[in-house]
Amino acid sequence: MSGAHPADPVAEAFEAHRDRLTAVAHRVLGSHADADDAVQEAWLRLSRQDADAIDNLGGWLTTVVGRISLDLLRSGRTRPTVPLDDRLPELTVTLDNGPAPDELVALGDSVGLALSTVLDSLSPDERLAFVLHDVFAVPHGEIGTILGRSTDATKMLTSRARRKARAARHSASDRQQQREVVGAFLAAAREGRFERLLEVLHPEVEFTVHAPGGRFVTIGATEVAGRARVAGGAAHGHAATVGGRPGVIAWNEDGTPLSLLAFTVVDGRITGITAVVDPAELALMDLPGPV
Repeated sequence: MSGAHPADPVAEAFEAHRDRLTAVAHRVLGSHADADDAVQEAWLRLSRQDADAIDNLGGWLTTVVGRISLDLLRSGRTRPTVPLDDRLPELTVTLDNGPAPDELVALGDSVGLALSTVLDSLSPDERLAFVLHDVFAVPHGEIGTILGRSTDATKMLTSRARRKARAARHSASDRQQQREVVGAFLAAAREGRFERLLEVLHPEVEFTVHAPGGRFVTIGATEVAGRARVAGGAAHGHAATVGGRPGVIAWNEDGTPLSLLAFTVVDGRITGITAVVDPAELALMDLPGPV
């Protein structure tokens, strides 16, 4: 927070709310950088206000951060994405850790890893209403003030978003099965088990590698199995969701991204693999750091 003196009571009050405000902004926006910007803007707005005239500082700040986040979502200026290949014009990469425990208020573990993917599918208004109410327990009336909607309309908005979350929960078993197939592929690639690779690869699987020398495509289970060592090293990486698909991200010792893999799994077999190993491309992507 720039310009705030440690002895300033307004600054101290703001700092007491910073962690929660950052959590709200990050869950709504999906980007640490955007969340930090939103919280900083909230501080600037508070510094121009008569803080003594604000009855509920926490509620006021949550409303301000909500409005800033909503403006960012509606403008489409959040969460920059980089093309991965022709079939993935936009993608977001999230580590499969699930939301932090304190962010699961009223959600429960049933949504789990699906939450990030669900949020990506919501409209800006649905996303804000769902996050503020179901994750942070903000009353519908306060959310409606941010959205410029009635309390009843806001309740309907939240219900619609919640139905989408419920649908994602039902597909959790499918995602787990896909993860198991990807895990079997990585283990077979690392161990050089050619026959096992053929079992998990679709006969017409397509393997696309983005390397420093260009984009290379290999088609066919036998051919892809022969090149699977390119992906084998990723077995030591971290499971991730890449544009809604199961994936793996690995980092160099200095924390820079080493490789990113995304898998398409249909009926228990891998039909597509995309591997990005070009440092220049990886550097341009908004990727999470090592854990």
